[in-house]
Amino acid sequence: MALPWLQSLPAFGAKTAPAAFPKRFAVLFMGMGINENFWSAEGSGADMKLSRTLAPLEPVKRKINVIEGLFNKPATGLGIHPAQTGSLLSGAKIQKGAIIKAGVTIDQVIANRIGQDTGQSSIVLACEQPMTGYHETNFSMAYSSHISWQSPDSPVPNEVYPSLAFDNLFENRGTLRNMSILDRVKDDAAALARQISSNDKAKLDEYLTSVREVEKRVDGMRRIKDQAGDLAKQRNRPVFSMERPANGLPEDLREHARLMCDIIAIAFQTDRTRVATLLLARDLSALYYPFLNVREGHHAASHDNLSEGYERISHFHLSQLAYLATKLDSMPEGDGTVLDNSCLMFLSNMWHGRKHDNTRLPVVLAGGLGGALKTGRTLNYLDAGDDNRKLCSLYLSIMDRFGIPLDSFGDAQTRLEQL
Repeated sequence: MALPWLQSLPAFGAKTAPAAFPKRFAVLFMGMGINENFWSAEGSGADMKLSRTLAPLEPVKRKINVIEGLFNKPATGLGIHPAQTGSLLSGAKIQKGAIIKAGVTIDQVIANRIGQDTGQSSIVLACEQPMTGYHETNFSMAYSSHISWQSPDSPVPNEVYPSLAFDNLFENRGTLRNMSILDRVKDDAAALARQISSNDKAKLDEYLTSVREVEKRVDGMRRIKDQAGDLAKQRNRPVFSMERPANGLPEDLREHARLMCDIIAIAFQTDRTRVATLLLARDLSALYYPFLNVREGHHAASHDNLSEGYERISHFHLSQLAYLATKLDSMPEGDGTVLDNSCLMFLSNMWHGRKHDNTRLPVVLAGGLGGALKTGRTLNYLDAGDDNRKLCSLYLSIMDRFGIPLDSFGDAQTRLEQL
């Protein structure tokens, strides 16, 4: 575990400069678009006006960019669903049939460059199991189930179980699974507490307490997963073929999504990784939302995306971005926060589901990457011309800010203007 930023730390070495803080990148994905009647923003800074779906971002609106009109041209005109998703983070041309072929995604390009500095190069999480087989368009369902690809023929496996995500993050193996990670660092923490100021000691205690709170919730999820394994053996069937909560996933999707966001937040704060993706709801999602009073599953509801129910679904998923951004913004780091040194990106593979329209995509960024990314803006590229509204131009611009200057990425050779 890395320490959070403390005012006393410069006394232990060279004065910490803002440029020394690590930059982090995360993607949050919700499949099948939004209710476009309630997705809009105008203005900038404190005067920015956010629509109903974007309203959860109100507390951090000075630190976001709402970007309109971008699209992934290689994913248009190929058919619905898998073809609209498989290259979302790479801009590659995907392949039909039994042999999958996509492209290395932006998160993995960044992870390959900066991942050697952390315990894990990246974490890839999901709140929904992947699908198998083929879509009616003859594209593999792998394209709908994964947004992170480590090579053209290999998506990064999604971790859907919070307990396994947490254990992998902190290398909890064997008997260590029964030992709190705080117990493993308590002697170092106690020694440090004797050397730092009272204010920093309070910050350290708060930090360790927040880690422990997530660890306790993960412990509960671990017991549920172990019980699911025993039940699967009794029924002589694979765990993944069972419905939640019998499969060991949290019965309440709200708890599942929130815990995955907490794991990303802790991963960034403890510097266990600096790159993360979270598939909140995959393409062709089968998630249900009884707590939103929506009877249809996500996929069926998206076909009536102008309904109040689908707006509530979109609002729920945006609230996860808001939760993660707000949590990172509560973590001091130098003169700013962890959010100030991060870039969180929320996006979907379509604009709306009733026509499977992906000629424009909903995109929100949160965080300023250590001052390298101006925030508090609404940017609209819808009328800028197709060559000037490429999603991959945004990716080139983001990678520049990580010190990864590429001549091209996907279908883009130029950076996104005004970013």
